Amino acid sequence: MRSSVPASADWRVHKFGGTSLATPARIRHVADLLGDRDRPLAVVVSAVSGVTDRLLALAENAHTDPDGLSDRLQSLRDDQRAMVSDLLNGDTAASVLDALDQDLDDLADVLRATHLMGTAPDTTRALVAGYGELWSTRLLGGVLRSRGLSAAVCDAREVLVVTHEKLGPVVDWDATRRQFANWRAARSEFDILVATGFIATTPDGVPTTLGRNGSDHSAALFASLLGAEALTIWTDTDGVMSADPRYVPDARRLDVLSYEEALEMAYFGAGVIHPRTLSPAIEHEIPITIRNTFAPDRPGTRIHLEDDGASVVKGFSTIDDVALLNLEGSGMIGVPGIARRLFDALEDEGVSVILISQGSSEHSICFAVPQAEAKVAREAAEQAFYAELDRGQLRTVELVPDCSILAVVGDRMTGTPGVAATFFGALGEASVNVRAIAQGSSERNISAVVDGDDAHRALRAVHAGFYLSKRTLSIGVLGAGNVGAALLDQIRTEADRLRDEQDIDLRVRGIATSSRMLRAEQRLDLGTWRDDLAEGDAADLDAFVDHVQTDYHPHTAIVDCTASGAIARHYRGWLERGIHVVTPNKKANTGAWDAYQALQAASRGPGPQYRYETTVGAGLPILRTLNSLTETGDQVHRIEGILSGTLSYLFNAFDGERPFSAILRQARDEGFTEPDPRDDLSGMDVARKVVILAREMGVSLGLDEVSVDGLVPGPLRDGSVPSFLDRLPEHDADMTKLLRDARANDKVLRFVGSVTRDGDASVRLRRYPVDHAFARINHTDNIVRFQTDRYADTPLIVQGPGAGPQVTAAGVFTDLLRLIS
Repeated sequence: MRSSVPASADWRVHKFGGTSLATPARIRHVADLLGDRDRPLAVVVSAVSGVTDRLLALAENAHTDPDGLSDRLQSLRDDQRAMVSDLLNGDTAASVLDALDQDLDDLADVLRATHLMGTAPDTTRALVAGYGELWSTRLLGGVLRSRGLSAAVCDAREVLVVTHEKLGPVVDWDATRRQFANWRAARSEFDILVATGFIATTPDGVPTTLGRNGSDHSAALFASLLGAEALTIWTDTDGVMSADPRYVPDARRLDVLSYEEALEMAYFGAGVIHPRTLSPAIEHEIPITIRNTFAPDRPGTRIHLEDDGASVVKGFSTIDDVALLNLEGSGMIGVPGIARRLFDALEDEGVSVILISQGSSEHSICFAVPQAEAKVAREAAEQAFYAELDRGQLRTVELVPDCSILAVVGDRMTGTPGVAATFFGALGEASVNVRAIAQGSSERNISAVVDGDDAHRALRAVHAGFYLSKRTLSIGVLGAGNVGAALLDQIRTEADRLRDEQDIDLRVRGIATSSRMLRAEQRLDLGTWRDDLAEGDAADLDAFVDHVQTDYHPHTAIVDCTASGAIARHYRGWLERGIHVVTPNKKANTGAWDAYQALQAASRGPGPQYRYETTVGAGLPILRTLNSLTETGDQVHRIEGILSGTLSYLFNAFDGERPFSAILRQARDEGFTEPDPRDDLSGMDVARKVVILAREMGVSLGLDEVSVDGLVPGPLRDGSVPSFLDRLPEHDADMTKLLRDARANDKVLRFVGSVTRDGDASVRLRRYPVDHAFARINHTDNIVRFQTDRYADTPLIVQGPGAGPQVTAAGVFTDLLRLIS
């Protein structure tokens, strides 16, 4: 009878793995996906997740634990019948259940025979293992038919004929095509073929399997038999990734791979696809797409003749549990046949050689083998060169265990200068030692042998070297108060623009307070960080810093938005670890002179930087201006200024109409003062800024050397903040008198800090003429006046807003950007 689907029809083949079919709901989902697609189509399925393992366990334990067989078989029967009952009904269900019961009866007979033989030969294991595919195929075929679709179920053992050789299963194409043609001719009315994956038969008709990733291989074989225009492999990932996402959080889905790239990555352990799957597709130029069953709207990865040219390097993979052996000696130089003798000896012992490296001097041959075969490989090499070793022409065969091979793959690497430099440069920066190197003339693959303990760090480092911008910054923010919160909001607002327009990738990967911390592997959601932090882990500073600093981000920065001296004491250690430090916290720069010098020394040179512009003047370029003066040879004689935005605001607002205490209370309510306003009124904050300015001038000034005349009345220095605020009005008259006396002399009151090159430093309330620069300030302005050799007659002035979370945060943001500018 003639088939309703012509042989020339444009078939599409889909393959679904065990996780895609693990439950009745998932099988329905697969049926939904197939029902929406154009026909004719073929579907190749694996066993339901976990079933093959259970079947093999039955075969392996049949001769050792016969008493438990009945219970385990019944459990398997119950589970399968439950799935049938959930998915099917009527005649369809009855037919599938009858076939299931017959299979399980046959399986029980096989297991009894295995028990009597006392062993489970490979043929028995292959027969038993194949039942899982039969059951899932019948289930899916039944579901499709119950929806009115024309589906035929194919037991691949009736079609695929293979033999097993050293390189794996080899298809007998003549027999396979003949049997498939017969199978199709006997089934005229169908446009969906549902076939078992993984299983086949030998030329003698003995059941066998296609081995690892056998169902994918089966799908490629059916695609070839049908002359399909496309093969889609549905799995539980979004496609082929640039690296293993378990070890590389920044791994990306690859849109397109060439066959050659896919082969290289598959060989080096990219688990989404196996090299044997690719061979039939390559021969018939069938494009393969890897897609996610659970996210079918995502495009997946397409594998075909050419890549998309999007990047020079496509992916990175590792082979772990490798041993490196080295045969070395002057007796090898110029002697033909050394390599042949070595590899013949290894072949005789069944040792698989993964990588070979030989220098042009011919002084040594280095090769890598699976760790499990290392001892046999060394003994084989020693036996093959026994005479040369005995005469001292060769040295003892050196064996280095516990290694990994790291490979970088990409078609566009061919003829592209600098790929190897980036690869080995990234390994060097991550302090990974390379033991051996191999690169073929195709330049599509560069492989390096590294210590196994370094493998994941090496993988992350080289992935970052090629995939992350050199201006990617891993950021941890300490302190989520006014300034810290404003900074995080500013980064959220600008991050996309910076990434798109300037290739600056700011990744806030951690936020911590004194009690809680929040961390993310790639980046935190800065739209929800406040709520997320409240549910975060207990704070652990060491764990927090360890998380923020990775071996795959080009730069790491800790931003300290606290006023904690305890945290400031960590700066030097962080810098020595290679972490940038950015802060408005003044404690580190006003401590002991020796500690300050050590901190400056740790941040010199091209390595980690210490940025603290906002410790004086918030967002104003005060320290930058001072550094520019001194670095270009100008001599600074005196610096004085209004260095507190809070006190600037207070004396701008203090006009005699309202009492000083009322203005202070309002300023506190608006966030212009510290929670305890005495921290501002004491003058110690200004004194710290004076010390920082002095030290930037090169003056070894200490905080205790600054003459400070604060504004906190003596009786109010102790006690609670509410008590201080309640009693402050008692001293309003004194402040008002100071204001009136100044006005009587056409002057204004300003709280000023000053320092000279001789180290004369003071902080106090001063009077200035109304035409003085310090008198002409607004709101929270800071103003700093530099008297230098160059600016002697007309001092250099820097003026602008010097208080408020937004201004300070903007200054910190600027320092962050300067790290990677």
